[in-house]
Amino acid sequence: MRLKDRIAIVFGAGSSGPGWGNGKAAAVAYAREGAKVACVDLSAEAAEETAAIIDGEGGSAIAIVADTTDLAAIEAAVATTVGTYSRIDILHNNVGVVLHGGPVDLDEEAFRRNIDINLGSVYRTAKAVLPHFIAQKSGAIINISSLSAIRWTGYPYFAYYAAKAAVNQATVALALQYARHNVRANCVMPGMIDTPLIYQQISNQYASVEDMVAARNRAVPLGRMGTAWDVANACVFLCSDEAQFITGVCLPVDGGQSCAVPLPN
Repeated sequence: MRLKDRIAIVFGAGSSGPGWGNGKAAAVAYAREGAKVACVDLSAEAAEETAAIIDGEGGSAIAIVADTTDLAAIEAAVATTVGTYSRIDILHNNVGVVLHGGPVDLDEEAFRRNIDINLGSVYRTAKAVLPHFIAQKSGAIINISSLSAIRWTGYPYFAYYAAKAAVNQATVALALQYARHNVRANCVMPGMIDTPLIYQQISNQYASVEDMVAARNRAVPLGRMGTAWDVANACVFLCSDEAQFITGVCLPVDGGQSCAVPLPN
């Protein structure tokens, strides 16, 4: 119960399909460690599913619908969370979208929207939650980035690389600017993770789903993709008192992939 009686607000707490996405697993992992969780998602059904899992396991959760490109919606989600649980101790940002294509392929509006979702969500949630953290002189921020922030991962998604690199440095900026308020900010960079998202947004880059899974397994030194629980467990640690002296870190959860020179196909 490393997070007993703490309040977490998880943006992107649903899953994009059947199974366990990173945000869904993180919300449930926080609850299993004793936190009460506000499960925020663009999809009401997804948010309610995650909250129902937590409630079904004896935890406490509420489901909130919000679009992270809308500051007013985020502020309303934060107000609902504080109104229900009196405070917020953990801000978890899991919202992200992959958009394929380089500058030649992307139209300007698509590029801007990609940046707004992947990076703008971090800005808006921090804007809404930080005043609470500053007032109570404590808080932990977890931003979910990607190995794509620091490495070419083989996929042609220029805007996603750019946005996630910005998320990394935004996390460092938050950590240093608000350290004197006892607010910690850390980033988790998942590598090849087997989640519902890859089957929806990446599988069309391969001849078949089986080819995708095999190729992604081969890319990892440990020989297999990770799971959403690998990411969630890292998040729990970074929010806990065990990590009370860790801030400004961008932690790879990638089976060693960031350390390796990839072999030619």
